[in-house]
Amino acid sequence: MDSQAQKETLLFVDDEQSILEIAREFFEMKGYRVHTASNGQEALQILEQESIDCCFTDINMPEMDGLQLAEHINRSDTTIPVIIMTGYPSLDNAIRTIHNGVVDFLIKPVNLNQMELCLRRVFMQRRLFVQNLLLQREVEGKKRLEQLNRQLGEKVSELNTLNRIMRDITAIRTSADIFSHMADMAVEITPADIAVFYLFGESMQRPFAVALSQNGQRRCTQGFAPEDEPLIEKLIVDTVADQTPLLAPAGPGTNGVPPGLRSLVVVPLKIREKGFGALVAAVSEGAVSLGEKDLYYLSFMTHNAGYAVENLALYENIYENLFSTLYAFVTAIEARDAYTRQHSQRVTRIAVEIGKAMGCSREELEILSTAGHLHDIGKIGIRDEILLKPGPLTDEEYAIIKKHPRIGADIVGHLGLWAREQEIIRCHHERFDGKGYPDGLKGEEIPPLARILAVADVYDSLASDRAYRKRMQESRIVSILKESSGTHFDPRVMAAFWRVYENGRIFEVLKEDSK
Repeated sequence: MDSQAQKETLLFVDDEQSILEIAREFFEMKGYRVHTASNGQEALQILEQESIDCCFTDINMPEMDGLQLAEHINRSDTTIPVIIMTGYPSLDNAIRTIHNGVVDFLIKPVNLNQMELCLRRVFMQRRLFVQNLLLQREVEGKKRLEQLNRQLGEKVSELNTLNRIMRDITAIRTSADIFSHMADMAVEITPADIAVFYLFGESMQRPFAVALSQNGQRRCTQGFAPEDEPLIEKLIVDTVADQTPLLAPAGPGTNGVPPGLRSLVVVPLKIREKGFGALVAAVSEGAVSLGEKDLYYLSFMTHNAGYAVENLALYENIYENLFSTLYAFVTAIEARDAYTRQHSQRVTRIAVEIGKAMGCSREELEILSTAGHLHDIGKIGIRDEILLKPGPLTDEEYAIIKKHPRIGADIVGHLGLWAREQEIIRCHHERFDGKGYPDGLKGEEIPPLARILAVADVYDSLASDRAYRKRMQESRIVSILKESSGTHFDPRVMAAFWRVYENGRIFEVLKEDSK
């Protein structure tokens, strides 16, 4: 790290001590001076005593939150860049950060390397801004000014390309999409007219093409011409083994480049410090060749892609563990009441069958499944003497019961995940005629998947033994549901329910659940 970077001083503000300790250790190891504060008030005291070059801050903190801190900094010293870190992103917060002069907005959990890249980008932007001001004062003559502006434009263009690489990869949600995106972007940001990503690791005998983009169009993963494949595979094997990017210059047959190609770049991809594959980009025709800047772009992209794949694997594991924990809460709730045991599981299965009959997408069915399993999680906040009461509820007790959709939505909302699932959990007791709760939504105001869950929930409630009554006769259940179409329930959802009901799937689901 250069001497200038060693002098830069950072301020981290977060009410989680573990995050502060990890950030301090990492950035001090990188040569930065680091100060930490647990809230905005402590941060302001540090800012009065120390010269700070950049501030990272969480949003939700006691005494003074991150947005208030950013506003104070922006009013007192506009030269200090502020970067917001939050686990609960929202459009409102994003707009407020823009008004408060925040330069970037990171979503937790934040990878430390991603934080460092963001920091470098912020400092680079600030230096470019300062350089531009100085140049305008120093340059004498139009020719010199145009030359310097052109150089500055090239630097800004390079920075924009790097920002785009980081932004686009961070937004991807599956590993397979990352590999395809790498191939697509390689032909967009370099002169390459073909790019292929190959999987290759210790357990594989030869590289295997999994993503291909040629002339800007994604195609089947057939790779290069058959006569070129053996030599390209050898280059991949050597590059992955050495973990060193390869730039083969222009000229057919030069440095092992296949005769049909003008120039070639092979960049290895590491996952957890092990070779995982390589991105190959090539120019097959024309006078333009791949150069060192192209190699830099593609190396930067594969480096970020490697971290993204690691983060996705970690996120998927956290997601599964988190769902297991929440579902354990639901199981605990149902265990309190023997009559409603496995209610959420049955409701989910019925709702998914209705969703299929209505032509819901795979993503919508997954959302419906998650919301179905967790729709009654809010009952964990209801006292047993009310939840398990064998007789009719008083008006006051019923008012307390009616709070469980809002409680459940709040529990899921605090996790910063499942925004659509949270909405369904909150709305599963709304009625089509507007007489439901907690918000009295009506008709199309109610989320479509919540309307599906409402039908499944009521059917299972009527068809199950409850603390205050036995299961209703099937004829009575059918009569109640038919009378409720257009009032309690969306008629389109009821039409789909009857199709599922009449073909016997409802009874099959309940039979499977009773095993």
